[in-house]
Amino acid sequence: MSAQEDQNDVEIEIIPEAEVPDLLPVMPLKNFVLFPQMVAPLVITTDESKKLVTDLSTKSPHFITALQRKDEIDEANLTKDDIYRVGCVARLIKTLNFPDGSTHVLVEGMSRCEMTDLLTEEEEYPTAHYRMIESQQEDTLESTALSRNASEKFQQLVTMTPNLPDELSVAIFNMDSPSQLADLIATNLPIPTEVRQNLLANNSPNDRLKKLMEFLNREYQILKLGNKIENKVHETFTKTQREIFLREQLKTIQDELGQDDPLANEILELEKKLAEAKLPPEAQEAAEKELQRLKAVPTASPEHGVIRTYLDVMSELPWSKSTEDHLDILAAQKILDKDHYGLEKVKERILEYLSVLKLKSDMKGPILCLAGPPGVGKTSLGKSVARALGREFIRMSLGGMHDEAEIRGHRRTYIGSMPGRIIESLRRCGSNNPVIMLDEIDKVGKDFRGDPSSALLEVLDPEQNSTFQDHYLDVQFDLSKVLFITTANMLETIPGPLRDRMEVIRISGYTLQEKTAIARRYLVPKAIREHGLKRGQAKFEKEAIEGIISGYTAEAGVRNLERQIANVCRKIARGFAEGKTRPVVVTPRKLKGFLGPVKIDKDVAENAAMPGVVTGLAWTPYGGDILFIEATRMPGKGGLILTGSLGDVMKESARASLSYLKANASTFKIDPKIFTHSDIHIHVPAGATPKDGPSAGVAISLAILSILNDLPIRPDLAMTGEISLRGRVLPIGGLKEKVLAASRAGIKHIMLPEKNKIDLDEIPDDVKKKLTFKTVKNIDQALRYALKLSEEK
Repeated sequence: MSAQEDQNDVEIEIIPEAEVPDLLPVMPLKNFVLFPQMVAPLVITTDESKKLVTDLSTKSPHFITALQRKDEIDEANLTKDDIYRVGCVARLIKTLNFPDGSTHVLVEGMSRCEMTDLLTEEEEYPTAHYRMIESQQEDTLESTALSRNASEKFQQLVTMTPNLPDELSVAIFNMDSPSQLADLIATNLPIPTEVRQNLLANNSPNDRLKKLMEFLNREYQILKLGNKIENKVHETFTKTQREIFLREQLKTIQDELGQDDPLANEILELEKKLAEAKLPPEAQEAAEKELQRLKAVPTASPEHGVIRTYLDVMSELPWSKSTEDHLDILAAQKILDKDHYGLEKVKERILEYLSVLKLKSDMKGPILCLAGPPGVGKTSLGKSVARALGREFIRMSLGGMHDEAEIRGHRRTYIGSMPGRIIESLRRCGSNNPVIMLDEIDKVGKDFRGDPSSALLEVLDPEQNSTFQDHYLDVQFDLSKVLFITTANMLETIPGPLRDRMEVIRISGYTLQEKTAIARRYLVPKAIREHGLKRGQAKFEKEAIEGIISGYTAEAGVRNLERQIANVCRKIARGFAEGKTRPVVVTPRKLKGFLGPVKIDKDVAENAAMPGVVTGLAWTPYGGDILFIEATRMPGKGGLILTGSLGDVMKESARASLSYLKANASTFKIDPKIFTHSDIHIHVPAGATPKDGPSAGVAISLAILSILNDLPIRPDLAMTGEISLRGRVLPIGGLKEKVLAASRAGIKHIMLPEKNKIDLDEIPDDVKKKLTFKTVKNIDQALRYALKLSEEK
């Protein structure tokens, strides 16, 4: 419909001016306040208001507009509580009747007024008597300042607001009346309806301007911030549009020159790599879905880089790539023997796995845990296993790991997310059957980021790791072909469910003979080579190596031995660097010149025997060790004093030992009065080192017996065993480590529980030859044997 047709369809009636009568009809307005001098269109919706407008056309065009107090009122039964008393006397200017039956009117506000009464019976619409409210005349400096500030601020808003016409700035600038200025600003400023009504009811221009300044400043700040945000968005949008436009131009130019589209080439290359990777169905479906997304996402979008990185990872993973295993058992054994001396249990287990793999090619990889003290070759053994199998080797250090995402990966919810270390390692090595060594699994931590040891439960379970799901990939990856080898110094800190999934192989410390062989085969040639020496320039005699082991190291492994050999080689290298030419032979006599005086006195047998001092054996995560149990008595009231950083279990062993001896005082020829008139003090030297465990029960019992009966126990006798309240000697663990420590310390005799006799088979023959072993069932046997040995001494 054209504009001309609109004018023909709409009936327009112009209302002439007339005098204002004393009784005027009242028109309630919903959510709208009419101000004096304000021209506004109104939509007439109620029958009462339509009748009012009709009568205005024939009678006086004046009426009162008043704000409704509630959204819904009964206009036919209007009361004074339904509308505000202060309203505006208005004049009907024009009436427009539309074809749809609706009526629109144009009205002009004339003056504030206050209704004195409300009549609803005389007409079909409410009428009211009123009184005009004149604005106060405040021609003061404050009024001038308020008017000027409000005018300037509103003019700024007009320039910042697109929906306010520029003519308003001109009208405001030329307006002299503060009252009219306040009404015009209130008319065009977005403020709440209740505030508008309060401004209409206030006849003080200064008060109205002060109130309006609050909203002017607030609106100015909002518009200023909005314009700032819009400018930023516009700049970003303009930049993005410019890049898209330039890329389209570049694409068109490339098409004209017959050049290929880089994005199309990139997608073709990805499709080729994904096809070559031979993904399983689930992974193939996920990759194709992401590939379709990549085609639709603009290259300038950050999402494009996320999808591209994901597809690169998917295409580079060894879904179907495996290295061929070397299934020659004898050749594998030669490699293991060449790289490591001893460690027969580990070598035997690897060769068994290789043998089964030769007979059954789809065998799942075992989960081995090498547990032992530092420096015994656990980590280097993993490399030898990989070399013997012909597989890739991956080492992952788990020490100090706290974040579960290190194992399972990060979810692709943000830029920079990446797969876990296991998937990333497989991606780098390019094989799905490597040897992965998880080093220091006993030192995994946990915090608010998750528990990595719980995430390892799935990885280290042969029944579950065939469907391992990395959070980044979000598809399953088969880890069952991987040979996992973990290392630990102590098993106690590994969670039970995780420890249950692993086949534990304990590696004890080395004997003197084994350390000597390792030094001659591996450590000495390596040190000579790494220090720039030639083979004939330095030679270590066997006795010299044994002297370094016994006089300068006290460890289960060979790490400190390697350092001492390196110290010797550095001094030899310095001599050649200073001009010496004669080869150097390292003999026991020269050790003092190279390494200084002997640092470790291990000749325990030479210590003088004295009552109350007994040699015990202890197990630590770093190998076995010997410790001395000292007991003394003093006048007192039967108290027991325990010192030396003893743990709760060790303290309980001491109390149990004392209780047993009190109960059997007559058997051991102890005067019962001693227990009531003396205090017994038990101390274990090296007080800064915490000590705990039940295996010192026998040693504590004999130390107390020794001091009470004044019977010295020979120092080259070491003992271990838990004691019960009935005097029985119970079995203990870590016997091999304890025996090796006793051998290193110069012990000649070892007393152990009867039930540990079967564990003596694990002791190397060369160590057994140096020691005598005595198994006992109870404290009575232990005391008789200790006294017999002491008498022989």
